Amino acid sequence: MPSISQRGIDMPASPIRKLVPLADQAKANGTKVYHLNIGQPDVATPQVALDAIRTMDRSVLEYSPSEGIRSFREKLALYYETFKIHVSADDIIITTGGSEAVFFSFMAALDPGDEIIVPEPAYANYMAFAISAGAVIKTVSSTIEEGFALPSVEKFEALITPRTKAILICNPNNPTGYLYTQKEMNQIRDLVLKYDLFLFSDEVYREFCYTGAPYISAFHLEGIENNVVLIDSVSKRYSECGIRIGALVTKNEQIKTSVMKWCQARLSAPLLGQIVAEASLDTSAEYMLEVYNEYVERRKFLIDGLNRIPGCYSPIPMGAFYTVAKLPVDNADTFCAWCLSDFSYEGQTVFMAPASGFYTTPGLGINEVRIAYVLKKEELAKALVVLAKALEAYPGRQL
Repeated sequence: MPSISQRGIDMPASPIRKLVPLADQAKANGTKVYHLNIGQPDVATPQVALDAIRTMDRSVLEYSPSEGIRSFREKLALYYETFKIHVSADDIIITTGGSEAVFFSFMAALDPGDEIIVPEPAYANYMAFAISAGAVIKTVSSTIEEGFALPSVEKFEALITPRTKAILICNPNNPTGYLYTQKEMNQIRDLVLKYDLFLFSDEVYREFCYTGAPYISAFHLEGIENNVVLIDSVSKRYSECGIRIGALVTKNEQIKTSVMKWCQARLSAPLLGQIVAEASLDTSAEYMLEVYNEYVERRKFLIDGLNRIPGCYSPIPMGAFYTVAKLPVDNADTFCAWCLSDFSYEGQTVFMAPASGFYTTPGLGINEVRIAYVLKKEELAKALVVLAKALEAYPGRQL
């Protein structure tokens, strides 16, 4: 039998989805599973988006341009302007979700062996896309004890070699919910300038910032306009994960030219998804505020509840809709699997993502989980009770 590729062997399994078979089996056994593992919002998709599907009047569902529908890109540029991100339609390439934007960025900017510095814990798929591109992720570790604040400049510089090509950040952060400060963003800018690096900035959660401070985009940083590649998606802000529409935004002409080759090779992003996403840009301010306020309430409810469970600790996330929590367990991977395969409380259990999968440094995150507060407070309340009961019963409990 022929062997598979080394890339296929090295490709990490998703820490978010790898326990799905256990969850499916628990459901088949009649157990209610509270899904805290994945960033799938339960809020309704905007009505204008749903109406765009229902009222569509087309006789042919054709290929769209490889860079995306022009009217959508023009409208998206106006949307960015409301955040003081000054770009044109020609700086925007529509992608099949934010994931494809990350992958195409890596393919366009990085050669095999080139290195990317990423603060960890980080969105697990970054590692997968780096492996696909033959690039190397070098991580600089943030800690739960410091609220996952950006590590010092000295720690970044200690990792820089002649092969270092880029820094990648997610702001607000997935999985930690951390929101970078102006000072931290300026430190990143200075490193990018000093070492002539690309800055890949994943900003898909920009609508969900819970501090009084203004949102800081990589495009707000002066002097690195041609170094920035912004990653975006409509999945989270409009609860449209399934339409698979994202965007890659850059003023760097060489990156755009290179990315377009990958876009042409995959022909086009989903036509129906673009139609829905373009309509979503007319979503009312009332909808956006209602969703924002809902997440603010869920965040407070969840964090308060977690920190009342003996042995648990979670810092207060300042953005997105995730938190990383430390649990009194010997191994969070084992605990999360045990919750699905061996535990239930009154016919219920919880599904969380082990945080070790968001680190590349061995041993880190071993007793941490990522929790997505994408369920209503009533559901979160039940999930917190079940989690507390699971921790009481778990054989590997540690205090």
